[in-house]
Amino acid sequence: MKTKSRTALATIAFAAAGIAPAAAQVPLHPALQDRWTFGAGVFFPQTATQAQLTSNRTGVGTSIDFEEALDMERSKTVPTLYGRWRINQRWRIDAEYFRLNRSSERVIDRDIQWGDQTFAANTTVSAKFNFSDLRLSGGYSFYRTPDKELGAAFGLHMAWYDVNLNSSSSGNDGQDVLAPLPVLSLYGNFALTDTWAVGARLDRFSLSYDKFSGGLTSLALDIQYQPFRHVGFGAGYRGLFINAEVEGDRVTGKFRQSFQGPMISMNVSW
Repeated sequence: MKTKSRTALATIAFAAAGIAPAAAQVPLHPALQDRWTFGAGVFFPQTATQAQLTSNRTGVGTSIDFEEALDMERSKTVPTLYGRWRINQRWRIDAEYFRLNRSSERVIDRDIQWGDQTFAANTTVSAKFNFSDLRLSGGYSFYRTPDKELGAAFGLHMAWYDVNLNSSSSGNDGQDVLAPLPVLSLYGNFALTDTWAVGARLDRFSLSYDKFSGGLTSLALDIQYQPFRHVGFGAGYRGLFINAEVEGDRVTGKFRQSFQGPMISMNVSW
């Protein structure tokens, strides 16, 4: 009885002094509290790209390593945009976007069959490989406290390809493909203090349907620092790994890609 009385008196004393007991000190980071978050950042991906465009008429197509065979950039700095809307304490909508445009010109050392075009060895070939990814998801946090959350989400990676090879002697051929890739996600966010938090996300997809087959894995790790009430900064890692095959009326495109590297960002939230 004496112990309970002392605990009660201590609680009253803390409250009277405007101080919460140590056990009640839960970090409240804006990343887990604010309804709206919008940010912009810079992504520094290392890329690896293999692609093949096979003619449906002849059944012939050359698998090309764009970085090796066509001297395309392996690393490039690209802008990113992201946002989050917490509908309520459990439900949320997330979006993230980046676009990577690359081009090159090189004298090739072997014949390349690309769609209905043949590019002969010792020909100067101009190449373009543009890619963008828009990620949209709706998530539900099945475990939620003021400083922690774990959840699952369903969404789409809208992967867009614009790929083209051309030369003065052989003409040009290309493929423009939009592949909406559905994904299941797991995510977590944890407040370390009122200004520091960490987050992680895993997206996974694999599907074979009609004229499309492929798979996608996406990873995100973030450290979030918010020294100001409505402005914060982030540093993290992004990894996106895609393999896809899309059959068109004239050609069939195969793509295998990876994008991975650090990202830094700035966000506003309220």
